[in-house]
Amino acid sequence: MCVVAASVAVSLASGLAMRSAAIQNANNTYNAALRSNQSLEQSFIAQQEATAAQLKETRKSSAQENLAKTIQGLQVRGRIRASERAGLTVNLLERDAERQAANSREAINQALESATRQYTRNIRGLEADRDNRRNSLQSNINQAYNQIPSLGSILLNTAAQGLNTYAAL
Repeated sequence: MCVVAASVAVSLASGLAMRSAAIQNANNTYNAALRSNQSLEQSFIAQQEATAAQLKETRKSSAQENLAKTIQGLQVRGRIRASERAGLTVNLLERDAERQAANSREAINQALESATRQYTRNIRGLEADRDNRRNSLQSNINQAYNQIPSLGSILLNTAAQGLNTYAAL
């Protein structure tokens, strides 16, 4: 009977030790995931800020280009008027210069709109990457906690071990 009691005690102690180790492992996994998530958030914010800064620079550059094209168009029109010509040809030349400047400004505006749409796509991509990494961290945490044996299963295994030992005697 002492052999059975010793076997049960060893089995119970072993099961509880395994449970304790699994709990410690799950807690370590959780803490590592928290640190990884903080790093992930910092990285996401830095990437988002860099993307926003790039769009801001593109907008500034586009505004400067628009202004330059407007000034260029006005200079051309001024040169046409300064040539002291009159009539239909001058009007046609002025309209052509104005049209060319407007086309240039429109091309710049379209490029800016495209950059804005690309910014939105880039941010969505960053968010998707962040969410995928978060889901992976959560999955790791869930797996670690699922590896913890329940007290019921430890007690059942201990009882089964005791019965096997008793039956073997």
